[in-house]
Amino acid sequence: MIIGVPKEIKLQEHRVALLPSGAKQLVKAGHTVIVEKNAGAGSQYIDEEYVAVGAETVDTAAEVFARADLIVKVKEPQPIEVAMLRPGQLLFTYLHLAADKPLTQSLVASGATSIAYETVEIGGRLPLLEPMSEIAGRMSVTVGSYHLTKHQGGRGILLGGVPGVLPGRVVVVGGGTAGENAARVAAGIGADVTVLEIDLERMRFLDVTMQNAHTLFSSEASLTELLPRVDLIIGAVLVPGAKAPKLITREMLKLMQPGSVFVDIAVDQGGCAETTRPTTHDAPTYIEEDVIHYCVANMPGAYARTATQALTNVSFPYIILLANNGLAAACTIKPELTGGINTHEGNITCVPVAEAHNLPSVPFV
Repeated sequence: MIIGVPKEIKLQEHRVALLPSGAKQLVKAGHTVIVEKNAGAGSQYIDEEYVAVGAETVDTAAEVFARADLIVKVKEPQPIEVAMLRPGQLLFTYLHLAADKPLTQSLVASGATSIAYETVEIGGRLPLLEPMSEIAGRMSVTVGSYHLTKHQGGRGILLGGVPGVLPGRVVVVGGGTAGENAARVAAGIGADVTVLEIDLERMRFLDVTMQNAHTLFSSEASLTELLPRVDLIIGAVLVPGAKAPKLITREMLKLMQPGSVFVDIAVDQGGCAETTRPTTHDAPTYIEEDVIHYCVANMPGAYARTATQALTNVSFPYIILLANNGLAAACTIKPELTGGINTHEGNITCVPVAEAHNLPSVPFV
C-alpha cells in the first residue's frame, strides 16, 4: 500500500501524523511512504530523517493525494485537500464532523472512506483521542491561569493563592480524560477545584484518586450556584462523535465575575457554551459578558512535538494494520475500527454525525 503524509495546512497546526520511526516500520513491511516536504518540521522532524528510513519526500500535497491509497493526517482536511480526495481512498485523521456540516457533505461527495480517530471506541474509552485530551486538559489550566493575570484582562487571581490568601476557584465541567487532567493540574497548583459530572462511578473514581478536589453532580442548578464564585471554568464535555451539548448559557455567564476565564476544550465538537466560537493560537481569546473566552480548536498543536509523539503512539498500530490488511480485514481484526468510519462510498456511516446534521446514515458493511 502507498501511505501518504501531507503537511498540515490548518492555521497554526504543527503536528505531523507519522514519525520517521513509523515510516521505517511501514517501509520494512513492504509499503511505500510518501511524505510532503517539511511535513514534520513543525514537530522538529526533518525531511532527512524520513529519507534515511526509506520514505520518499515530494514537493506538493497534490502528489501525496494523487499517489496515496491511505492518507494519514492530524486535523480535518481543509477544502483544498478534500478536493483532492477520490473514491476508494482512505483518510485517517481527526474529523469532528458533528460540528461541521459542510465538511461532512464534501467528504461524502468525495467518495473517500474517512476514519476519525475520535470515534474509535473500546469499552467506553476513546484510545486515539485520550492523549490529546490529556494534553488539552493539562494545558487548559496553564492558559486559564495565564489569562487570569491582570495584564491579560483577568481578575488578577493566582490560582494557588499564597499563605494567608485563599486560592482561586476552578470548576471543571466533565470528569472524563480531559476533565480529570485539568482537575489534577489545578489541584496540583493548589487551586480550589470542583469537578461536575453525571456518572456516579466516575465521580467515585475521581473522589478516591483526587483527595484535594471535590465532585458534584452536574446540573444547571449546580452550575448556577457555583458560577458567581468561580475564577476559571473549564468545559471538558464529550459525547463521542456527537456535537457537544450547550450546558453553559449566556445568562449563566452573566453570573460570573468580570475578568473570569472560560476555557472550552470541547470547542472542536461545537463547544459546550452558547458563546463559544473557535479561535486560533495567534488570537486565542475574546470577551463575552465580561468573561475571557479561550476557545482554540487545536489546543495540543501548541505543544506540537509532545502531541505528535503522543498521538502516533496510539495511531500507528492502526495505520500499519490498515496498510497490511486493507480496510475490511483490518475492521475484522480490530472491530473498534469500524466505529471510526464516518463516511464510506458516498454515505455517512457514523450515526451521531448523521443525527447532528439531520442527514441519513448507512451502516458500514
